[in-house]
Amino acid sequence: MPRPAFGLAAAVVLTLGAVGQAAAQDITFFRIASGSAGGTYFPIAAVIAEAVSNPPGSRACEEGGACGVPGLVAVAQSSHASVANVTAVQSGQLESGLAAADIVYTAYHGTGAFEERGAYDQLRVIASLFPEHLQLVLPAGTELGSIADLEGKRVGIAQAGSGTQVVVLELLELFDIGRDDIEAAELDNVQSAERLAAGELDAYFYVAGTPTAAMVQLAATVGMELYSFSEEEIAAFLEVVPYYYEAEIPAGTYEGVDHAVRTVAVGAQWVTSSAQPADLIHAVTAAMWNDNSRKLFDQGHAKGADITADTALDGVRTPLHAGAERYYREAGLIRE
Repeated sequence: MPRPAFGLAAAVVLTLGAVGQAAAQDITFFRIASGSAGGTYFPIAAVIAEAVSNPPGSRACEEGGACGVPGLVAVAQSSHASVANVTAVQSGQLESGLAAADIVYTAYHGTGAFEERGAYDQLRVIASLFPEHLQLVLPAGTELGSIADLEGKRVGIAQAGSGTQVVVLELLELFDIGRDDIEAAELDNVQSAERLAAGELDAYFYVAGTPTAAMVQLAATVGMELYSFSEEEIAAFLEVVPYYYEAEIPAGTYEGVDHAVRTVAVGAQWVTSSAQPADLIHAVTAAMWNDNSRKLFDQGHAKGADITADTALDGVRTPLHAGAERYYREAGLIRE
């Protein structure tokens, strides 16, 4: 099985500072695979990493210091997103990662895009995080009559290894558009926005929590439009991809897009491997939901407000990690 490509530059969210040799020996590193810098996964992974970290030598939580897991240094690492992340977790290349719920479910069961790879039976969920919207971005002033009208156009389908690409190809197939029927461009969110702005793309897809940094910049500079799916298109899509649900991007989410955009969404999940120690994942889960973490989520990315303990189990159809499950039972969020 080919290993996914990960960015060499990982973002270390908390600085270790001056720690003695003895203290350094007690450090546990915990990587969180995310996505590209212009999307939502990377900034959210960075906030989670900050919330659960507590390096040796840190000031005590009650004294205004880190309130994470003692000795833990979590790191947000850029990657090609969902498919690459679940593959890295399953193979043991990384400790955890963010991925769309549909990718997590199909990977765990070895269905859909994972049928030839076999079941990723070690995948376990820590938490459901926030909704991710399917966004079809068009140049400002452009109208698209229907998805079928993308045939023959230059279309960004997201990078290989992303959940976006998997779901976009499924969507296009519904309207008898194969990959060879478009000029497909495998680009991340930032690259797609740049190509659209330069007139080198007619449209591009991206599944991410709104607003994404790349689209915010695109909207504020050359402008953009978002395609609003028809009721018929949404119904056809949901029949094939049941992990998604009908959703709306509110008017004003992006500058110049002054109308509500009808689309579909899927939950983003934080996953790890069953091989990770139960006590560690229990501690990580508890740290994620403490009061200090709540402040970090509210002050970070706009999607941070959607990350709550009350919704941590929403849409989770893949097994929880034993440590996470223990925490949710103790917190009364799982009842028999």
